Amino acid sequence: MNISYKWLKDYIDIDLRPEDLESILTQTGLEVGSIEEVESIKGGLRGLVIGHVVTCEKHPNSDHLSKTTVDVGTGEILPIVCGAPNVAAGQKVVVATVGTTLYDGDNEFTIKKSKIRGEVSEGMICAEDEIGLGTGHDGIMVLPEEAVVGTPASEYFNVESDYSIEVDLTPNRVDGSSHIGVARDLAAFLSKEQEIAYKKPSVDGFQVDDNSLTIPIEVVNPEACPRYSGVTISGVEIKESPEWLQNRLKAIGLSPINNVVDITNYVLFECGQPLHAFDADEITGGKVLVKTMPAGTKFVTLDEVERELHEDDLMICNTEEAMCIGGVFGGIKSGVKDSTKNIFLESACFDPVFIRKTARRFGLSTDASFRFERGTDPNNVIFALKRAAMLIKEIAGGKISSEIIDIYPTPIEDFSVDVTFANIKRLIGKDLGAELIKRILASLEIKVVSETETGLSLAVPPYRVDVKREADVVEEILRIYGYNNVEIPTQVNASLQYSVKPDPVKIRNIAADMLTALGFNEIWSNSLTKAGYYENRESLSADSTVKLFNPLSADLNAMRQNLLFGGLEAVAYNANRKNQDLRLYEFGNCYFKTGSELIDNPLKNYKEEEHLALFVSGQKERESWALVQSPSTFFQLKSYVENLLLKFGLTTDRLKVDDFSNDLIAEGLIYSTYSGRKIVEFGVVARKLQKEFDIESPVYFADILMDNLILEQKNSKTTFAELPKYPEVRRDLALLIDKTVRFKEISDLANKMERKLLRSVDLFDVYEGKGVPEGKKSYAVSFILRDDEKTLNEKQIEKIMEKLIQAFDRELGATLR
Repeated sequence: MNISYKWLKDYIDIDLRPEDLESILTQTGLEVGSIEEVESIKGGLRGLVIGHVVTCEKHPNSDHLSKTTVDVGTGEILPIVCGAPNVAAGQKVVVATVGTTLYDGDNEFTIKKSKIRGEVSEGMICAEDEIGLGTGHDGIMVLPEEAVVGTPASEYFNVESDYSIEVDLTPNRVDGSSHIGVARDLAAFLSKEQEIAYKKPSVDGFQVDDNSLTIPIEVVNPEACPRYSGVTISGVEIKESPEWLQNRLKAIGLSPINNVVDITNYVLFECGQPLHAFDADEITGGKVLVKTMPAGTKFVTLDEVERELHEDDLMICNTEEAMCIGGVFGGIKSGVKDSTKNIFLESACFDPVFIRKTARRFGLSTDASFRFERGTDPNNVIFALKRAAMLIKEIAGGKISSEIIDIYPTPIEDFSVDVTFANIKRLIGKDLGAELIKRILASLEIKVVSETETGLSLAVPPYRVDVKREADVVEEILRIYGYNNVEIPTQVNASLQYSVKPDPVKIRNIAADMLTALGFNEIWSNSLTKAGYYENRESLSADSTVKLFNPLSADLNAMRQNLLFGGLEAVAYNANRKNQDLRLYEFGNCYFKTGSELIDNPLKNYKEEEHLALFVSGQKERESWALVQSPSTFFQLKSYVENLLLKFGLTTDRLKVDDFSNDLIAEGLIYSTYSGRKIVEFGVVARKLQKEFDIESPVYFADILMDNLILEQKNSKTTFAELPKYPEVRRDLALLIDKTVRFKEISDLANKMERKLLRSVDLFDVYEGKGVPEGKKSYAVSFILRDDEKTLNEKQIEKIMEKLIQAFDRELGATLR
């Protein structure tokens, strides 16, 4: 949202620079994104002056050009070639001198000294559209005779300079979505040191001229519209707004439309209350009804798009049809036209949930819906209505032709909040004193209902929809007092205790450090994702997807069940930008719906798990003269996974290994404990899934269940032993086995047969091809033997190896090559 510096000063008497405001507003929670100088005319007419055409004659080398001399008040007469048909000697004109920059929309060009058809030209006599003063281009601007030669055009045309302050509103601070709202916070902050208050424009002069155009109002759905008010103004003249009003709107990036629409926009950004002006003659039946329409009803909005209404969309209707989507967008017939003479002016307070759902359904986001979705001030409705009606009467003429009709059956009360001084001190970390606390609360219009030695009972105005708890009030006090004014303590008090519980943060950091050292980069993907990712999947249940009631968009309408899809989005994003050699990791929570029972604690219907995902794609190493490039493989990912598990004491001999494949993973392995707790699953992403993300290179993915890893790590013990005194012995076997047999089966069987002296089993070669029967493969396996009590002799070694060979033959059908 943009705030005009000059406009803001209409409501608070300050002498601060825009840069000073940036710091103050950011401290109070209205973070300033940028400050930009703006002018009522782009470029500020710099370099343009009032000139006098001394001579004008036909160009010797052109039928449509004129050769002139112009006095611009510098004592030097400038030769200027002009193509306008109406240029003549004796005229007062606007001249762009050499070096001046002119703007045509987003394009710009600089006036240079040049020759045109052989004649020197040192400037340009301007038409109104060339300098942003209008749209006419029939000829140059001819000024009145009284115009003084040499006067800067910016001074002659009264160009206004201002500063546009961009405020990045957080969702809870809708109270700051107006100039008065910002002035209120600014006054609260400054009033700590000086007596200063913001002021609202007076509406005491509002009066009804007659009752010649009374339009009754009926609110059929009061739950969706707690308050609805309206008044009529008749005999208005639709025309351009006055210069001051146009300049105010331009300063915040709005384009003026006509006087009535501009006034409703002006009041919206002045006090934060959206308004809508209806052409009263288009209200069929002379009555306004606030109600929903049957599902499927067709409605054409102001942008000429036909939309199909939902049964919960709140509409502003006449007796025959809908005229406007309440609080969101007007209808094609509801707007003010050049021919409009009579106006029905609406000011209302709508239920935020109704507006938010409707805006999301139609994909509409307007200045009005932005505010209604977050909660507007019900006590501001009549003030805004009177303010706009008075401005319309002043600027567009006409007369107020009805009493204000205000439908407000159940007034919204202030929020009651109790706070204690002890909790304020505890949360802020500093004792501010009761008097300062009460002064800050008063500056925020929070009333003290009663006071005791220990605390306060408060009444919070309804426009502060985010202040309903004690902690919220403390936050209000702190942001006005100033976060920077709370000193950092020089002493830290802490209680030390010994705990054997694993530290998840420490484990996460150890894993992150290790992966980073291995060349991985960390990614963060959004925990909100597409529900469509989990539909029509064999391995995933769409019923387990946690869906949002009011999603921001169709692409962010559910909570993720895994980290795979977000990671593939990152892989695709990088690959499309020529960064294809990737090693990525991400820690993140995954969410699951486990039931739908109506129980005391609905959260029991959901569960949340922390996962660690690894993604490997592209080449193993960066291109280098010293290395031959080769693509990443499944076994590369397997080594990363096993080394990571080893870091936390989980060796593969403690884990059960199973093959798996599904519609997401073409081939993969699952490591789990023998008690059935899954630790990790990893493999190559299915080609069909890769195509969905337009990824060409194979992607290898690992999904580690951090919660289970932490539990297993707790049971892991690190032991220390002396270095062995006696030598190891290595023996190798070339085993001919079925293709279905995995190395893990060989390793497990060997360790089972020889527990005392067998130290390790490793696979160092796999061969399939010539000399190996169909359906078979050859594994070259090494065995390390060692006795920590004495040196092994050949007889012992041969006995062990023979026992292993017999076991491989008996259990696995393996033979020696």
